[in-house]
Amino acid sequence: MAREILPVADRQQVRAYARRLTLKYPRRLALALALHGLAAVAGLVVPWRLGQLVQDVQHGAEVHVVWVAVSIGAFLLLQGILVRFAVMASARLGELVLAELREEFVDRVLGLPLSTVERAGSGDLITRTSRDVDALSRTVRHAVPETLIALVTFVITIGALLLVSPLLMLPMLIAGPIIAISTRWYLRRARDGYLRENAAYADLTEGLAETVEGARAVEALGLQERRRERADRDIAGSYAAERYTLGLRTTWYPAVELGYVIPVVAALLAGGLFYTSGWVTLAQVTTATLYAQQLIDPLDRFLMWIDELQVGGASMARLLGVANVPDDRAVTSARPSGELLEASDVRYAYREGRDVLHGVSLTVRPGERLAMVGPSGAGKSTLGRLLAGIHGPRTGAVTVGGVPLVELPLDDLRGHVALVTQEHHLFKGTVRDNLLIARPDASDAAVRTALEAVDALGWVLGLPDGLDTEVGSGGLAVSPAQAQQLALARLVLADPHTLVLDEATSLIDPRAARHLERSLAAVLEGRTVIAIAHRLHTAHDADRVAVVEDGRISELGSHDELVAAGGSYAALWRSWHGGPS
Repeated sequence: MAREILPVADRQQVRAYARRLTLKYPRRLALALALHGLAAVAGLVVPWRLGQLVQDVQHGAEVHVVWVAVSIGAFLLLQGILVRFAVMASARLGELVLAELREEFVDRVLGLPLSTVERAGSGDLITRTSRDVDALSRTVRHAVPETLIALVTFVITIGALLLVSPLLMLPMLIAGPIIAISTRWYLRRARDGYLRENAAYADLTEGLAETVEGARAVEALGLQERRRERADRDIAGSYAAERYTLGLRTTWYPAVELGYVIPVVAALLAGGLFYTSGWVTLAQVTTATLYAQQLIDPLDRFLMWIDELQVGGASMARLLGVANVPDDRAVTSARPSGELLEASDVRYAYREGRDVLHGVSLTVRPGERLAMVGPSGAGKSTLGRLLAGIHGPRTGAVTVGGVPLVELPLDDLRGHVALVTQEHHLFKGTVRDNLLIARPDASDAAVRTALEAVDALGWVLGLPDGLDTEVGSGGLAVSPAQAQQLALARLVLADPHTLVLDEATSLIDPRAARHLERSLAAVLEGRTVIAIAHRLHTAHDADRVAVVEDGRISELGSHDELVAAGGSYAALWRSWHGGPS
């Protein structure tokens, strides 16, 4: 399968979404802004008071040092209290926004077409759900509030500086072009740089995940050196991407820091000249210089967190990009007129121009048991997925009751056709929770019946807490065969009309699997069952057998008919069974 990186949202989408989230809670935002503004105003009193102190000393006026110290201390205390409540208000708003963003992202991920997830591979999706969510969490929790504080403080301080003396504002303008030009240069490159960094990390995660998951195959086939080379290439790509963004920061930061120093020096020099010319007072020079010094903190904080905002913006673009995945089905209001499952001249390709199914046509009658057999790579599982509505055909159609499967809402589709493969997953929770996924309203009696149908009731009741035993990540470990039985029990609970079993008993002991399949057959009496089989006794028990070779159905008929025909199936049966029938 070709891996397909999931799309990334553009700048307009990111800005629109951020604006919508920010303005969704106007009262909370107004409260946070008001508190930060009051804190900034309280912080401006100290430089002003010190400027007045210098003025009083210059003119020999009586100075009450204790009163000055008390007033300065009072305003510093007031500023600290306001900052505390302002940060709390910002943090609460940030957590609220972050929670909503996470919930929306989960909804988007769960709504992804399965075919897209399989093409994208695990690396990209894992990176988005872990690294990108973490990066965005840092941005929402820290970068956004800190940037908000810096902006409010900066604007209010500039306003105070203008009130003190518009003339002393002129030296501050020297820093403007330096900071503006360098920041513009950085911002034009940072977003794409961080997107490349995240994509490179996704490739690295993908490669490592493949190596770990296929460790036994790697060892058996002697692929260690090839996997190491892949890992080295991915690490080199990630290193190059991170080095690029580091180069942006190491170029931008010195230019910005130069812009910090210039205003303070310029304010002192120009203030001295203006004072000697009689244009400003000493109190104004002192206050303006202190305000210039005070501007360094919000400006430094703002520019420092701009980098984090770029990281968060790139992560948000990747998270929002999930919503840009086109749907693989066009839902209509048509409803199936029956349960007849038909594939008509179906072709399918995982990679463009490389069909793995070549004009397959097949009709499965309601209540029929059909077995699909054939060599590995012949297209059995792909055909099974098309018959289950997981994938839509490239050309042709797969219908149930005359309606294409890809035009049915997912809930309706699963009521008609369901797929169980040898790949299964136990979610963190109790055994009961894992089974009720298929039918949340099922009673304990129904759950027990389903377990009994797959020969699992005995060992489940023998667990420490029976149905309430915790399994999955961090819970009791069950064997692959037991997990497969639970997956089949889910299927019994879901009770669809048509079941596609893709080697669904492959991990179970052959004798136990034979008994299990017979038990399932009794429970599923009247249901349509399509079994992709690697054990030919499944084909022997089926109503018809479809032999799939090179993406085509080469033979179709009952076991006896195909054995008598002496074709591929007969040869396969003789080699497996060791006899003529």
